[in-house]
Amino acid sequence: MSRVTDPSDNPGPRADIVLPCLDEAAALPGVLAAVPRGWRAIVVDNGSTDGSAELARSLGATVVHEPRRGFGSACHAGLLAADADFVCFCDCDGSLDPGLLPGFVRRIADGESDLLLGRRRPEQVGAWPLHARAGNLALSRLLRRRTGLRLHDLGPMRAARRADLLALGLTDRRSGYPLQMVVRAADAGLRVAETDVPYLSRTGKSKVTGTWRGTWNAVNDMRAVLGEPPVAAGASR
Repeated sequence: MSRVTDPSDNPGPRADIVLPCLDEAAALPGVLAAVPRGWRAIVVDNGSTDGSAELARSLGATVVHEPRRGFGSACHAGLLAADADFVCFCDCDGSLDPGLLPGFVRRIADGESDLLLGRRRPEQVGAWPLHARAGNLALSRLLRRRTGLRLHDLGPMRAARRADLLALGLTDRRSGYPLQMVVRAADAGLRVAETDVPYLSRTGKSKVTGTWRGTWNAVNDMRAVLGEPPVAAGASR
């Protein structure tokens, strides 16, 4: 992947980075090379058959095996494995630069927000298919109606304090996990914000928007999340 920043240029609080992984061996070397110095990369293998787990371990990452399939299952397993005060999430497909995350964490540590999301800005033709962007826009509007938050993207790159995330009692274990995190953060009174990040073409085929089944499952999962009544923070972990 093309580096946008140099981790050595971003001194500040350290964090654990959760990287959900399903057959991402082609992208892993570049993604892990972009992890800021001194930070721990937690690669959560969700049933890869291409040697992703072994490769990640050989490159110095902490590897967690999550046998239950689902994006939310992988993300939450990584959150539970983290022990740093701050936890970041990033896709493991080479589309996003983990080197940007120190800036996210610094803004949270400085009190600007409690949950900071990366608003994806495509830099290559085809990086973000039109149908996926349209779905994201529609989802953002529904989120605004449900929570009042004026966000443009619900992308996978984000950062927050670990304690805040655990207190949300997240339960979705599929494609609704990122949305549930935002909805419950808003319900809990956390400050949610977004910042622009470059978005590149991913390595390999998307497991969600790249297939009709994945897209359909994501739509159903997110519709269910938006239909949930407010849940008291800390109700379930």
